[in-house]
Amino acid sequence: MQASRRKLLIGAAAAGLVPGWARAGAQVEEPLADAVRSALSASIGNSAPPKPRFDNLDDRLAYMSWLGTMSERLKKRKSEALTRIEFLETVWYEAKRAGLEPALVLGLVQVESGFRKYAISIADARGYMQVMPFWTRLIGDGQSSRLFHMQTNLRFGCVILRHYLDIEKGDLFLALGRYNGSRGRPEYPNAVLGARRQWLLAGER
Repeated sequence: MQASRRKLLIGAAAAGLVPGWARAGAQVEEPLADAVRSALSASIGNSAPPKPRFDNLDDRLAYMSWLGTMSERLKKRKSEALTRIEFLETVWYEAKRAGLEPALVLGLVQVESGFRKYAISIADARGYMQVMPFWTRLIGDGQSSRLFHMQTNLRFGCVILRHYLDIEKGDLFLALGRYNGSRGRPEYPNAVLGARRQWLLAGER
């Protein structure tokens, strides 16, 4: 009975019918050189609040315009205004910090978790960016429960994607596949890049 119930639950989760479960792949645990582990650990270590500083007014106005536009687009998925703005501020900060495009990170979150903070995949990937718990052991403090903390999850996800981009020498298609554990297959990269287009500003399309 228990095994049968588990099969039904897994089947429903795979179909996206169980709230909180995510239809995502899983990063594959690979050995890291000490220098790489140290660099990744340092990258996730500084938990500064995601409040950007700008050297000129034009940059600040561009950021505020982006924030307003993205907030409007995200409203159907996150109805509470303060939660929505906090999420977008953190996405922008962590994406820029990792040298990534915010629209790409938003597209990845959309595909990985559907913007659900507490999403869990069948493979046990967690949170907005569906980070596998083994990463907290490799480069964090080992507390996988922290992957449900918004900034922690986005920090890990952005740093991991940056790491994969570096490994793949800037090839976004392969880096996205590696992030999902499906390197070389087109379905996941195409889904993320398709979702990314929804989060670009009009002039960036």
